[in-house]
Amino acid sequence: MRSAPIEIVRVPTEARNSGTNDIDLLPTVDILRLINAEDTTVPHAVAAVLPELARAVDLGVAALRGGGRVHYFGAGTSGRLATMDAAELPPTFGIARDRVIAHHAGGPSALVHAREGIEDDFACGCADASGVTSADLAVGLTASGRTPYVAGALHRARQAGARTVLVTADPHSALAADVDVHVGVATGAEVIAGSTRMKAGTAQKLVLNAFSTAVMVRLGYTYSNLMVGVVATNAKLRGRMVTILTEATGLSEEECAEALNRADGDTRIALVCLLTGVDVPTAADALHAAHGSVRAALRALAGP
Repeated sequence: MRSAPIEIVRVPTEARNSGTNDIDLLPTVDILRLINAEDTTVPHAVAAVLPELARAVDLGVAALRGGGRVHYFGAGTSGRLATMDAAELPPTFGIARDRVIAHHAGGPSALVHAREGIEDDFACGCADASGVTSADLAVGLTASGRTPYVAGALHRARQAGARTVLVTADPHSALAADVDVHVGVATGAEVIAGSTRMKAGTAQKLVLNAFSTAVMVRLGYTYSNLMVGVVATNAKLRGRMVTILTEATGLSEEECAEALNRADGDTRIALVCLLTGVDVPTAADALHAAHGSVRAALRALAGP
C-alpha cells in the first residue's frame, strides 16, 4: 500500500510556542490564563494590517456597487468562519443572500464533519470558483497561506478577471504574489502548535467581521451606527426596528410603529418617511435611486 505524501513546510502558524511548553502540567486556571494571554495579542496583530484591510474593503464596495458579488473561499476553520460571516449579513443588514457567498471546501457536509484532505485539492478550488466573473471579488482565507484549495479558487478567479484578496496568518505567504491585496496577520505560534482554530482563527473572524461590516456601512446599509437594512418580518424584529427608529428620530414608539406598518416593515422606508415627512412611495423611490442608502436618499429629498 502506497503511503500518503508528506509535505513539510515551515510556516508561522505551525511553529512551537516556547511560552506554553509546560501547558499540560498546569492547573486548569493557569491553562486558561496562558490561552487568554495569547488571545490578547490578536487584535494588535489585526490593527497592524488595517491599511491592507481597507484596500480589501474598497474592492468589496466596488464589486457590490457595480452589480458584482463577493465570494469567500476557505477550508476547515477558515471556510466555516467565512460561511458564518456570509450567512449573518442578510439578517443583519438586509442585503440579498446571493451578494456575498461563501464556498467551503468539501461543501455543506464538511461544515459539520471535517474533511481535511479536501483542502489539498487545487482542482476543487478551481471548480468552486467557476461561477466567479470579472465583476466579482474573490476572498481566499487560509491560515497557513498555502492551502491548495484556496490557491485553486483564486487562480480561477484571476482567470475570470476578478479582483482577489488573500487573508492569512503568514505575512510572507507565497500566494500573496498573485493577488491584489494580501491581509497577512502575524498571529505567530499557537498555544497548541498548529491549532489554527485558535489565534489564527480569531484573527480571521476579526478580519471578516471588520471587512463585511465596513463594506455594508460604505454601501449605506446602516444609518449612523444603526441596523436599518433589516425588513421586520416578525413581532420580535418589529419591536427591535421600532426601537431603532425611535433612536434615529427621537419620535415616540407609537409614531415609529405606525410608520413601520405603513412601510410594510421596511425600516429604511419608514425612517425616510419619519425624517422628511414624505409618503411611502416617495421614500421608496428615493431609496431606490440612492441604491438603498438612507443618507443619500435624505440628501436627494432635501434638494439643492
